[in-house]
Amino acid sequence: MFEKLSEKLQNAMRTLRGLNHITERNIKDALAEVRDALLDADVSFDIIKSFLKTILQKATGEKVFKSIAPGQQLIKIINDSIIELFSHTQKFSEEKPLRILMVGLHGSGKTTSTIKLAYHLHNKGYHPAVVACDVYRPAAIDQLEQLAQSESIAVYSDRNEKKPLHIAKDAMEKIKGDAFIFDTAGRLQIAEDLIDELKELKKVIQPQEILLVVDSALGQEAVAVAQTFHEAVGLTGIFLTKLDGDTRGGAALSMKYATGVPIQFIGTGEHVTDMDAFRAEGMAQRILGMGDVISLVERAKERIDKGEADRLAKRFRKAEFDFEDYLSQIEQIEKMGSMTSLMQLLPGVGGQAVSPRELSQIEQTKAIIRAMTSQERRKPSIIAGSRKLRIAKGSGVQLKDVNHLLKQFEMVKKSMKKMKPTQGQKTSQRMSGACAVQQLSKLFGNK
Repeated sequence: MFEKLSEKLQNAMRTLRGLNHITERNIKDALAEVRDALLDADVSFDIIKSFLKTILQKATGEKVFKSIAPGQQLIKIINDSIIELFSHTQKFSEEKPLRILMVGLHGSGKTTSTIKLAYHLHNKGYHPAVVACDVYRPAAIDQLEQLAQSESIAVYSDRNEKKPLHIAKDAMEKIKGDAFIFDTAGRLQIAEDLIDELKELKKVIQPQEILLVVDSALGQEAVAVAQTFHEAVGLTGIFLTKLDGDTRGGAALSMKYATGVPIQFIGTGEHVTDMDAFRAEGMAQRILGMGDVISLVERAKERIDKGEADRLAKRFRKAEFDFEDYLSQIEQIEKMGSMTSLMQLLPGVGGQAVSPRELSQIEQTKAIIRAMTSQERRKPSIIAGSRKLRIAKGSGVQLKDVNHLLKQFEMVKKSMKKMKPTQGQKTSQRMSGACAVQQLSKLFGNK
């Protein structure tokens, strides 16, 4: 998301090197780059004018500190302006029972987002249930049931009932839970009957949260969609989907600016874990190519097993780990989400995608380790000659691939021996996070 904007901002910063003051004249070219980037991102022109005016007012005449380059100061001004635009004081409800109405157009990703949100609430201590209120598309019910069952989430559906209103009532009466998420029907475009149905559901359900699920590639059309739904049912938040794709991202800026409705969640992939609570600071950092380490740490806290993290932390800290630990570490990283979504959070590599070749290398690494005996995993030094041939054959790879992994393993071990945890890295979770970043750096070292 905003890859072009990040690239253009870096170009803009280069025009300011060596200047002693930020003035309207010397930031003209820089702001022109920002304007072009926002236009490319499908942000409406009125929003761009207002946004750039704010930046210009903050930047003009500001004294440049000797220790800080003008370009760096402008980055901070832009960063603060983006945070100000996206920030909101409205918190997501923590009431119980929590009732959430998911609305949006057909194809926006409502059903998948419903399951992601249920999974997210489960990790927060809720016992969520998802309710199939899309009676017009049988495939939607099937999809919701399959996804819910795969994640052991309670689901309520009734194929014999044709009124979403009755289904919603029955679900709240028959299912025990402290959170209900209602997956509603969508249309290819906004229709009067759809809006009327949502209004009725709102009266019966009385939801604390009404989330508009929007495809981030929708562009300027997203503003009209958001405004219509907001006027009809009173949105409390936006769930922005498909941020892992080749989107220009203008929908995020445009909808928040035009409606004032906060972005609550973002979807970054197809897996149930590929979802984050929206953070204004994190989004600003991603736009400026600085990653989002806080979100990375939050994912680690939520999804990494603490007991395993404690064990791995001690092993990695002493550089005494073996292939059993190596495999476990990779699996722990995978629990945090897709590799592409994790790369978006790492500073300096946010705009880079993970290629299919690199993903296949990770699967190959796991296959090679799983082809080893328990003794070989614990004592890699004994792997030689015939053992290497057997492992290569058992994992379906070539001998050179086994040799490469053994060499990579020793390199990681040597680098971990050189690492000295700082005072701020004493907890197991932080050490686990450091290990995760170390592994990612090694896996994608060619970038």
